[in-house]
Parts: sequence; C-alpha cells; structure tokens
Amino acid sequence: MSTGLILAGLGLAAAGFTGRYLLRHSRVITQTLSKNVEAISGGAFSKYYHGGFETKMSRVEASRILGVTPSSNPIKVKEAHKRIMLLNHPDRGGSPYLAAKINEAKDLFDSRKE
Repeated sequence: MSTGLILAGLGLAAAGFTGRYLLRHSRVITQTLSKNVEAISGGAFSKYYHGGFETKMSRVEASRILGVTPSSNPIKVKEAHKRIMLLNHPDRGGSPYLAAKINEAKDLFDSRKE
C-alpha cells in the first residue's frame, strides 16, 4: 500500500516539475516550434511538388507525375506507369481524375519516342 502512495507522489511531482518547466520556457518552445513548422510547411524538407496541374501537360510535368526523369527510357516509363496505376486505379478506390493524368503522362512519353 505504501509503495503505491510513493509512486503516486513521484508521479505527481514529475508532472508538477514538467508543468513548471513548460510554463517557464513556453516562449522559447513556441518560437522553436513555429520556426520548425514554417520550415516544414514551406517545402524545405518535402520531396513532393507543391503546385497544380498545367493546362497542357509538358514533358517535365509528365516526368513528375510518373516519378522518372524527362529523358527516361521507355522501359522505365512503362514500369513507373504500371506501379503508379496499381496504386491509383479507380477500380481499387483511386481517383479517376488522377488515373487520367497518369495515363496522359504515359501517352505523352509514348508519343515522343517515335
């Protein structure tokens, strides 16, 4: 019984010390967190492209959609298309719009190789 009281007292003391530390250093903590959030949301650590689709698809946009370089060979384009379509196919719960964009990107690569 006394062991439980001791543990409860230690838990309350730890919570109290933690609360006091956070209150004393809240200004520094909020400044640091806001800087980190700005850096992350600004795209500094993001590997994703932030922007919408172009009105007429370019080779650069097609390569971003498929995740290949603009000068990739047809085999890499075909593999990338298959991999992405398996994840985004409308029959498997994917978006028909995104599937159309993925197919448009592959078609753009296919039309330029001839």
